[in-house]
Amino acid sequence: MKPKAVVLLSGGLDSAVTLAIAQSEGFSAYALSFSYGQRHVMELKSAGRIAKSLDVEKHLVLAIELGKIGGSALTDRIEVPKDRFTNQPPKEIPATYVPARNTIFLSFALGWAEVLKAETIFIGANAVDFSGYPDCRPEYIQAFETMANLATRAAVEKSIRIHIKTPLIRMSKAQIIQKGMALGVNFSLTHSCYDPSKEGISCGRCDSCMLRRKGFREAGLIDPIPYAG
Repeated sequence: MKPKAVVLLSGGLDSAVTLAIAQSEGFSAYALSFSYGQRHVMELKSAGRIAKSLDVEKHLVLAIELGKIGGSALTDRIEVPKDRFTNQPPKEIPATYVPARNTIFLSFALGWAEVLKAETIFIGANAVDFSGYPDCRPEYIQAFETMANLATRAAVEKSIRIHIKTPLIRMSKAQIIQKGMALGVNFSLTHSCYDPSKEGISCGRCDSCMLRRKGFREAGLIDPIPYAG
């Protein structure tokens, strides 16, 4: 029987590749997505398509109302930054940072993992080509793993030990794309844009779009999704 793993699946490029990696490593994948009050539902639709295309064991979508907390361009009436960089992202943390999002998401993943008796949680955190979010750093992931093994009954009773796996943490966006291609990820199903049109067309100018386009360009591949600009 394959070992179980909970995989955080946002619907974006990184999480799709992370899911494919988990499966390639022999895990039975349980995908977890969130309706958290984000400005658009395109990423959730993409998450559903990706989960179906990669034939996960189960795809669970949880609703949490981070929009009531606000404080982010992704959940509040704050303008999404555009055209911030061309080659290298700025060092400041952008307005698209959602307060404590990865901590909240990983906490839900931890709870599900304990119920499933799954020792592994996968998250597509990246510390190379990213927007500068503090909860994507290796030291944060290590700290959460330490906490997870102090906070759960299963770990304290030593029936399981939780591992947080971040296979993309040291990879460039181009390397992530190349890895996904090798694993058969259908990137046309993914959605990365922070500020798409009502029709779901990616803006091409937000941090996420620019990092994605840079990645495909450096990988020598054509991005299969359309852009408004």
